Amino acid sequence: MEHLEMRRKVIIMLSIMAAMLFAALNQTIVGTSLPKIIADLGGIEYYSWVFTIFMLTSSITAILVGKLSDIYGRKPFILLGIGVFSVGSLLCGVSGSILELIAYRGIQGFGGGMIMSTAFTAVGDLFPPRERGKWQGIMSSVFGLASVFGPTLGGYIVDHFHWHWVFWIFLPFGLVAFLAIHFLFPSVQRKEKESIDYTGSLLLTLTMVPLLLSFTWAGNQYDWVSPEIIGLFAVTIVAFFLFIRTEKRVTSPVLPLDMFKNKVFTVSNIIGFFLGAGMFGSIMYMPFFIQGVMGTSATKSGFVMMPLTLAMVAGSTISGQIVTKTGKYKKLALLGLFIMVSGMTSMHFMDTETTNTTAILNMILVGSGLGIAFPIFTLTVQNAIEHKYLGVATSSVQLFRQLGGTIGVSIMGSVMNNSLTDHFNKETQKLIASTPNISPQMGEQIKELANPQVLLNQGAVLEKFSALPPESLAFIKQVLEILRGSLSYALNGGFLTGAIVIGSAFLLTFFFLKEIPLRTSNEEKTASKEQAAERKLG
Repeated sequence: MEHLEMRRKVIIMLSIMAAMLFAALNQTIVGTSLPKIIADLGGIEYYSWVFTIFMLTSSITAILVGKLSDIYGRKPFILLGIGVFSVGSLLCGVSGSILELIAYRGIQGFGGGMIMSTAFTAVGDLFPPRERGKWQGIMSSVFGLASVFGPTLGGYIVDHFHWHWVFWIFLPFGLVAFLAIHFLFPSVQRKEKESIDYTGSLLLTLTMVPLLLSFTWAGNQYDWVSPEIIGLFAVTIVAFFLFIRTEKRVTSPVLPLDMFKNKVFTVSNIIGFFLGAGMFGSIMYMPFFIQGVMGTSATKSGFVMMPLTLAMVAGSTISGQIVTKTGKYKKLALLGLFIMVSGMTSMHFMDTETTNTTAILNMILVGSGLGIAFPIFTLTVQNAIEHKYLGVATSSVQLFRQLGGTIGVSIMGSVMNNSLTDHFNKETQKLIASTPNISPQMGEQIKELANPQVLLNQGAVLEKFSALPPESLAFIKQVLEILRGSLSYALNGGFLTGAIVIGSAFLLTFFFLKEIPLRTSNEEKTASKEQAAERKLG
């Protein structure tokens, strides 16, 4: 595909971007909408699961499809991904409970993993590493466009219409994307026949699922040393060792272990893991801070988040052009990670008095750094391995990044809930001690308010207590202020943790990521003995 005429390449890129736009719009529209959806369906204790399940299923799909697309081509998996994603979106809109929504988001994740994995791999088929920078910038712009309009539209929908339309409004884009891929994307016939590693695929799934479930449930549903969590870790360890043993023996492994002998490949994926943990774990809770702590409406929350994506698009575009022009990437990666750390550290200092302007400036910092650094580690992996491994290598980047994101969201969610509860209980005890004549009934009402979900609909809460005497109503308002402060305190800890994690990625990049020249052709093996050593797989 690299030798196709440019006009043909542009047509293929347009079809790929149509598929990405459909998937991205359906993903990004959920962020600012979810607080209101939770207020309707309930189940805030499962808040992080709406994101976790998507990343879990998409991570599994991405790595499995990566290898299959190397064998059978990218086209069938993009089409299948669009179909599965569309079904998942339709079902999400008819959810009657938070558990149903989580299950249907899992279906979306299966489709989304196929789309994203094959889309970014297809760009690698069309262009050599030296030219991919600017095209990845364009791809990021498409995702950024969805990230700008998705949250804003999502907030507007839940403020003015029923939240079901959040999942249904872009379904027509799915049909358009499907037809565009079907008619414009070329089918590639695989000359060599390879066996499918079913055993390895199953063992990889049995390694990842219990691992992610253990991090999600530990500290929330179960204690860290409970039989359930220990059992899940045990299953993970056993499945992992069986997976390693299997991959060493099969002729066509789902995840070739020899690739990890390549230092650039291994270090880039580890950095991607930290990047995913810090980014997803921190940014996912930003809409909750804006709406719950700052009291901004869902619609305005989308506008506050918008600068992050605009800055991300600008950073990615500029970074891609610089990489294509210079062939260098390490300094850009360090710059992007440093800017991200600065932005997340600033987020740590936000509180109940923070204005939208301050939040926007912090979003610009995080978005700029993210845009500069995020695409680079896909490029470093693709450049470090042979082209025949492009699909599985690209999907491995997504695997580690989303694995980090899932674990990051789960751990930060657990820490946030525990921190919020402790802070709220401590502050309400002080309030009770300083307030005379607190009735047992009022004590029960305090327990009822010990849920950050009430901050998303304070008007309805105050209306519920409107019949109380003025002094009791004033007491309720004080409790709500304590809850706001407790949520701010808890989220600040999450943002600081994110900054530390991204700081770790910065140090790994600085000390361990070696910069090797970007190939100018997909057919190019190596240009020197040094590059040969770096790219050697076995």
